[in-house]
Formats: sequence, C-alpha cells, structure tokens
Amino acid sequence: MTGAPLSSSTPAAMLAWDLPTRLAKWGLAALVGLAFASRYWGDAALVWHQWNGLAILVVLVFRLLWGLVGGSTARFAGFLAGPAAVLGYAGRLLKGRPPHFLGHNPLGGWMVLALLAIVAAQGLTGLFTSDDIIVYGPMTPVVSDETIRSASSWHQRLYPFLLALIALHVLANLAYSLFGRDNLIRAMVTGCKPAATYTDRAPATPGGVGLAFACLGLSVLIVFGGIALAGGHPFP
Repeated sequence: MTGAPLSSSTPAAMLAWDLPTRLAKWGLAALVGLAFASRYWGDAALVWHQWNGLAILVVLVFRLLWGLVGGSTARFAGFLAGPAAVLGYAGRLLKGRPPHFLGHNPLGGWMVLALLAIVAAQGLTGLFTSDDIIVYGPMTPVVSDETIRSASSWHQRLYPFLLALIALHVLANLAYSLFGRDNLIRAMVTGCKPAATYTDRAPATPGGVGLAFACLGLSVLIVFGGIALAGGHPFP
C-alpha cells in the first residue's frame, strides 16, 4: 500500500508515536550528548559522567519495557521485521518506491535496535570502568582487575561504532525528511504524520500515562537496585 491521502473527512494528521516513546528517544539523544560533554569537560573524578551513564541505563531499560507494553508503534513486535521483509523493503527503496509506514519501516526498526544495543553496551561497560587512580565505576568493587581492564578497553573501543551508528541514523532521517514523503524528524517531535493509508497499523494506539510512569519507576529500581544487590555502589 502507498501513502495516498485519504478522504477529506479524514483528520489532517494521525498519531504515529506516543509521548513516552518520543520523550525516551529525545531524552536518550540528549543524555548521549551530555555523556560526551561530561567525559571531556566534566569533573576530574567523572562523577557527572557516571550519573549521566546511570541515567542512560534508566532510559534504556524504560525503552525496553515500553517496547513490550507501550503504544502500538513503540512495541518491538510491531516494527522488528524478518529478513525477507527487510530485503523486500530495501529493494523497493532502491527503486524509489518504498512502502510507507506509520511507525518504523523494516530497516529503521533494526536501526533502532542496533542503537539501543550499542548504547547499552557502552553504558554497561562503563559500570566496570576505572582508571586505577580516581575514577571507579559503580561495579568495580565486585569484579576482578582483569574484568575492569577488559571493560575499560571495550568502553573505549565501542565509542567510534556508536558515533558511526548515530551519524547513519541522523543522515537517514534527514534524507527521509528532505527527499522522501515522510518528515520523520517532525513526526518524532509532534508525534503525528499526515493522514494517509500506511502499510502498518493506523492510527497508532498510544500507551497509557500511568503505565509509562510505572515503567519508569521500575526502570529506576532495576538499574539502581540491581547495582546495589550485586554489591556495587549505585550512587557515584
């Protein structure tokens, strides 16, 4: 199906992504940027950088929970497609005739998962990172020196891949917004797309506000409580 306009009686716009999904996306983007700033321009003991990393982990856990119980376009089951669907979409995209999705398209869905995975890896390795002088991650008291050295090394190695994925994600969204029929950047700000016939479910079903707060509270408990139960120090 294509993105052809609906009848004049149809509202001009329809919900694409609910508010918790958008807040998680933009909040995570801001926190990743602040993590970079606090790493190079923060305090010597990297206390703010550690708080930044813990906040990232909270948002990541929230997004994983919201991907299970949130709005229809936020759920992983709704936008993670199999190889055949991804290849089919890529082929039609190269021909200039991609189907239009209200939520994430098959390629975009896997890009979202890849970004979440590498940010999670960056955040988790940060828990075990130390410079052996003044910086000690929350989980360093309960692991071996070898684990700390390995985690510290991976924390640095993953960084270029994270930057590359972020750049690819931004470029893809800009390309869709400037040259395609979907202004993805505007849609992720407003939550809406023009009313049309989309390949996936339309209109989107939003997740409940109470459920979002419950997921956020559970995320804080999982991150800080998990570190404490494992014997680490959850508060830098």
